[in-house]
Amino acid sequence: MSYELHIGNKNYSSWSLRPWVLLTALDIPFTERQHFFKPDNSGFRDFSPTALVPALVDGDVTVWDSLAIAEYVAESYPQVWPSHKPARAWARSAAAEMHSGFSALRTYCSMTIGVRVKLFDTPPALIRDLARLDTLWTDGFTTFGGPYLAGSAFTAVDAFFAPVVFRVQTYGVGFDLSKTSRAYIDRMLEEPAMQAWYAGGLAETERDTPHEAEIALAGEVIADYRAT
Repeated sequence: MSYELHIGNKNYSSWSLRPWVLLTALDIPFTERQHFFKPDNSGFRDFSPTALVPALVDGDVTVWDSLAIAEYVAESYPQVWPSHKPARAWARSAAAEMHSGFSALRTYCSMTIGVRVKLFDTPPALIRDLARLDTLWTDGFTTFGGPYLAGSAFTAVDAFFAPVVFRVQTYGVGFDLSKTSRAYIDRMLEEPAMQAWYAGGLAETERDTPHEAEIALAGEVIADYRAT
């Protein structure tokens, strides 16, 4: 069995990162199909009914949306979620909260892995999101023992927070996080799957104008490590 996973730019696409890093970290076979953003995502409907990424193709079955992809793959690979029922329930809840929440973090810290940005401001809503993030992560570590969010193994909940890890690195917003949360960020940045995605993002020369505009509004770019 080998899936086809359609993704967008590695520098920008937080939604694509989640299933990609999950499949890669768990050694689940897949073929990567990368598509760079266009103004109207022309051609994306050839593989995705929403013209959005990510989309997973498994023979005649197409699954879109990162959370749906995780659940679909878990039907064949149960290691996607923790085997311990309470940990699995917590992991699903935390992943769903990330999937639908943390809007300030998304708004003020647009995904861009290849640069470093000094924010012009840290609004109260962003501070609240970071505080909730720290509380949630600490709950996972305390309850299930770490070193990953729901126990000793990397699972889908870690994949869902992978974009946050890169955002903290890009925007330097982890100064108020606990020592335990900062250690988790360091661990995640050392994960081979995360490093492989990061290397791929740095190698991209394509630039997406809307994403670049969001970054410019949020803060000053103080370093750019992307290929030119």
